[in-house]
Parts: sequence; structure tokens; C-alpha cells
Amino acid sequence: MEQICHIGIDDTDSPRMGCTTYIAALLVEKLERIGCKFIDYPNLIRLNPNVPWKTRGNGAVALRFKCLNHRFEEVKSIVLKVVKENSDLNYPKTDPAIAFLKGEIPKALFLFAKKATQNVISIKEAEKTAELFNIEVNLIKGKRGIIGALAALGETLQNDYTYELIAYRTIENRGTKRKVDEESVKKMDELTKPLTFNNYDYEKRRVLITPRGKDPILFGIRGENPFILIEAFKMLKFYEEVERWVIFRTNQGTDMHLRKVNFISEVSPYQPVIVTGEVATQPNTIPGGHVIFKIKDESGEVECAAYEPTGKFRNIIRKLTPGDLVEVAGGVRPSTKNHGETINVEKIRILRLIEKNIYLNPLCEKCEKRMKSLGRNQGFKCEKCGFKTSKKEKIKIKVERELKEGLYMPPPRAHRHLTKPESRYGREKHGELFKLIEKWHEP
Repeated sequence: MEQICHIGIDDTDSPRMGCTTYIAALLVEKLERIGCKFIDYPNLIRLNPNVPWKTRGNGAVALRFKCLNHRFEEVKSIVLKVVKENSDLNYPKTDPAIAFLKGEIPKALFLFAKKATQNVISIKEAEKTAELFNIEVNLIKGKRGIIGALAALGETLQNDYTYELIAYRTIENRGTKRKVDEESVKKMDELTKPLTFNNYDYEKRRVLITPRGKDPILFGIRGENPFILIEAFKMLKFYEEVERWVIFRTNQGTDMHLRKVNFISEVSPYQPVIVTGEVATQPNTIPGGHVIFKIKDESGEVECAAYEPTGKFRNIIRKLTPGDLVEVAGGVRPSTKNHGETINVEKIRILRLIEKNIYLNPLCEKCEKRMKSLGRNQGFKCEKCGFKTSKKEKIKIKVERELKEGLYMPPPRAHRHLTKPESRYGREKHGELFKLIEKWHEP
């Protein structure tokens, strides 16, 4: 008799090697060989990008499939072996965890996953959750990976989601420069956008589909559906062998991490938030090129920062002026010696711009030259012809603002995995059904 099985895996990689998605790709092949029937693409779940102990993109994976009851122990044995063989177990902060669950996903586990994406969860809370729902957890070293493994199980992507086709390198090529043709990436981007996104940064002329580390990923193409990813894959030119490729369904590019708070006083360290406030200070560029300003509401104020990697986006921030009403989205950095809690600005929506005026002395009625003040409330005099006026007030002139109300975002290279790019606004999926295409992985 068949049963539905879910497997969550997290914390297998390190800054020097490995990738949890690669483990998922290996398992797809091995589990299909023993008769497992996948009911979903492998899920790539990005968790809170602000937790201090994350490795790179803070991603966990889930596999969902049907298998015969008597095969489940074999499945567990295969998964455990693949995770052990492909995790960086010698790295002190790598603590792989595998979570196994049969049947339906409890609603409370979905809420746990949502919390793991937007907040900080303790290991103790994760252990209690696993115990409550009788989830079998395998810990190979420490316990840290249990949080992501359970969150991957619980996040079934019932709301908005995207896809990513990830191609992997052969072992001998890992650690070398990736041989992906830049012009083909640009052409692919032009022909497939907006159905694919974040392929290339035109400001810095940088390919974004290729990572830079020693991990096994050759490239990853992100998009709205599996069909466009297959087409985009065919357009790329690369000059090294692809060991395997897999399409993932994922929460990337959805803003799933951002949580709207009602007041600035609710902002807490490590949380990704959306908060509305009035610009309280003139934006200031500090050493390193970072632009800092504060916003306020009736509950308090908080510092916001557009960091140097956001490029020309900082020019938008510099044009803000005290009194402008804005909605700021980003992760909260804890207080330091020199700064209080700071929102790392991922995007900003200008809701209202104040009127900006300058005040000038009036023009001479006779020779049209700018007059000089005779002192407070004493009128003005023309230095050229000597004409005097008893008018006591300067002339108010409205200055055209260089900004407009609306959404502003940094360039793609500065986006986090979860950041929703501008091209996706209006393309969100709301409970849409998905279907496995005929060929979604190789081998």
C-alpha cells in the first residue's frame, strides 16, 4: 500500500563546500529508482535571511512523494547515507538534520514554517514541535539543522511561489571559474523576461545566475513556471559538463519573509519587517558609502540604511527629506556601539512627498535685480538703483521634487533570495495548482 511521505533536510553545507539542494537532486534520482513517485517538485524553502547563524542563503529543502509502506525504511537509509556523504561534517557550524513525516502536514507545522521565515526560532521550540507531531528527526552532529528541516516540511507553498532550475557541476570542476557565456545570459534574459528574473545586472555588467563559491551549482535560473525555465536553459551557452539538473518549486522572489508591523516600536532585531514612518532626518552618507536616515511615528523612531552594494538606489534615498512619508522593508540589524537597531533597506515605497520650498528676496520693480534685506521686518533695497520696498516677506518658490511617489528597489545584484523583484508585482500566485511536467530533472 502507498503512503505520502515528506522529508525535510537542512544545514548540510558550509562556506567552503556543499549545497543542500544538491543533496535533494541526488535523492530525486535515487528515490525514483526504487519506485518513489514524486507529487511535487523538490521544495527549496528560504528561511529568515537575518538569522546570525545562517550559511549563505539559509535554504532548506523538502521532498514529497508516494512510496510503498515496506519501502520506507529503505528510503530513510538512502537519505541518511546521501546526507552524510555530501555534508561538510568537518566544519564546526554544519549540523545536518533530516525530518521524516508521513501523511498530511499539520496546520501548526505550516505556522512553524512561517515563523521560521519571518522570525527567530529556538532549537527547544523545534524539538517540542517535532515531538508534538511525532516527526522523526535524525541529527548527524549538532541540533541547529532541526529548525530548517521542520520548516521545509511545513512550508507547502500554498500561496505565492516561483521556480528555479538548478544545474550542477561535475566534481572535478568545483572550485574553478564557472564557464557560462555572458552574452548568452543577456540574450536569454531579454527573450524570457519578465517570466524569468534576476538573470543579469546591467549596471555592473554581472551575471547573476552563477554563484561565486566552491559549491556544486553551475547556475540557477529563476522564473514563473517550469516551461519558461526549460526554454531559458536551452538558450544558455556553457563550456563545461552539467552533471545533473533539477527544477525546484520555491518561495524565492515572493517577499514571504517580510512582516508588516503597525508601529516602529514593534521592530525587533533579526526580523524582516515592513514599517511605515515619516522621514525624521536628512539622509547622510557615511564612510564606506552607506546612506543612513531615520524614520519616526508616534511610537518612536528607527535608523534605516541603504548600504553601498545597493548602488544607485542610494541616490533615491539621498533625495528624501524630513516629512516625507515612506514604507520601508528590510531586515533589522541589532544595536551596535555606534548605531541603534537599523533596518537594512531592501525596498522603499514613497507614500507622500512634502512640498519643498525656497525663500528668496523679491526682485526690484525697476531693474529686476534681486534686492537685499534691510534687516528683520525692515523691507528690501536694490543695491543697483537704490529702489526700496516696504514688503517684509521673502517670496516663496516651490521646488520641483526629483522623486515621485511609488516603489523603489536596489539593482538585482543586491536582492536577497526572498526579495520580490519589481517584475513579479501583479504576477503573484494565489493558491494556484501546479503540475509536474514530463521532464523536470536529469538524470
